[in-house]
Amino acid sequence: MDVLGIVIAIVVGLVIGVLSGILGIGGGTVMVPVFKLGFGLTAIGATATSLFAIIPTSVSGAITHLRQKTCIPKLGVFAGVAGACMSPVGVLLASMSPGWAIMLAAAIVIAYSSFTMLKKALKAPKSKPRSGKTSAKPVPEVLPDVDLGKKVYLGLPIGAMAGLVAGYVGVGGGFLMVPMFLSLLELDMKRASGSSLVAIGILCIPGAILQIIYGNVAIVIAIALVAGSIPGAVLGAKAAKYIPERELRFAFAGVLFVAAVLLVAQELGLF
Repeated sequence: MDVLGIVIAIVVGLVIGVLSGILGIGGGTVMVPVFKLGFGLTAIGATATSLFAIIPTSVSGAITHLRQKTCIPKLGVFAGVAGACMSPVGVLLASMSPGWAIMLAAAIVIAYSSFTMLKKALKAPKSKPRSGKTSAKPVPEVLPDVDLGKKVYLGLPIGAMAGLVAGYVGVGGGFLMVPMFLSLLELDMKRASGSSLVAIGILCIPGAILQIIYGNVAIVIAIALVAGSIPGAVLGAKAAKYIPERELRFAFAGVLFVAAVLLVAQELGLF
């Protein structure tokens, strides 16, 4: 990979990180089409490289949630360990699958993420124009204590499902875990997202190691992208309060949907 390619990967990673920081999303749904369509990797190469690149980004986000106490560590660890047992299974299934099957699965996941992003945008209140500067500092939200009791063990089957999908498609699995944490465990959105990031940082590791052993990970591209995505996530988190989230979610939902369509179209040989 030449110097220009590395620079492009860093810039792309920066953009992905900013979006992740603003919207609270995982980068896998963006990384897979970027690696496949932008860098010309094979189907298994795109998903493998995405799985590898997700780890440092999710760990960075998880550390922030742990510091802010906006996650349930025990739940994240349970889901992460269960997912870590299943992500290599997903990788093995991907290694036996034709490229079109992997990309079809990835396109379905990305299209689903686009749909959920669109729903959030429709439910979000319209942004109001700012009427001037204010010197008042925002008061940090204090979340009530939550004791899940035996419900915390539901993290095991939830994480196992997420790990299987993560290993096969190369995404973190947050698109599965967060809704389940919300509905089955009745968590608030912040702790559901934070616990999911803790789990993702764990469950992707065995699958990524296996993909490296298979020689499917484009390590230079992945490291270059991560070099941009981590500081980008910090910038995005800081910029979140200044950017109209509703409009951005609409735009991002559209980008994801187009990416899903392009993945399928390329596998069908339409372009």
